[in-house]
Amino acid sequence: MVPVFVAAGARVVAPDLFGFGRSDKPIDDAWYTFARHRDALVAFVERLDLARLTLVVQDWGGLLGLTLPPDMPGRFERLLVMNTALGTGDVPLSDGFLAWRAWAGKQPDMDVASLMQRACPQLTAAEAEAYAAPFPDIRFKAGVRRFPNLVPDRPDADGAATSRRARDGWRSEWQGRTFMAVGAKDPVLGPPVMKALARLIRGCPPPFVVEDGGHFLQEWGEEVARAALAAWAE
Repeated sequence: MVPVFVAAGARVVAPDLFGFGRSDKPIDDAWYTFARHRDALVAFVERLDLARLTLVVQDWGGLLGLTLPPDMPGRFERLLVMNTALGTGDVPLSDGFLAWRAWAGKQPDMDVASLMQRACPQLTAAEAEAYAAPFPDIRFKAGVRRFPNLVPDRPDADGAATSRRARDGWRSEWQGRTFMAVGAKDPVLGPPVMKALARLIRGCPPPFVVEDGGHFLQEWGEEVARAALAAWAE
């Protein structure tokens, strides 16, 4: 995905959330909160003074990232949204997500490489191990363990009010261009969830469905990025 955007002349800025990638990984599970991660993203955008942004989000990138544009007017021009949702706390969580959260809660030392290969069978063993490299042992997996339980699941949950405010903004105030892509084989945030999200985003066109795509749709990113650029060029 990144090479396609760079070849089109874009500057790509991709932050790692705390607890993931090359970011710091506090070992206390309780350190990880919705508000703390959102505040870090707001500070990131403001510190770099980013503007004319195309926001590209998937999974937690969307749960957090979709709350930014309504509160940061003038910075965002386009949205590419993949397999994610808004955690408003007033809509029941899907059975697929509840099953995933229950399973993840029993895996304190989750095998990241195996999980990625199940979700993205096209990954080589080396690529799957690269996903696991930031988590050499259980001490580094506090964020991995904690994040499923941070999805707002009631109206007073951390992040729920912020997400509802964002929902109102996407419905009534969004003036930018949107491209939605959906991995059809995602059992948690697949077509039904994404179609519901599309109805919340002003001017969202019908989703671009990747039939073989799973939850981590960025692994099908070249196809998605080219389709998005083509749609925006029309």
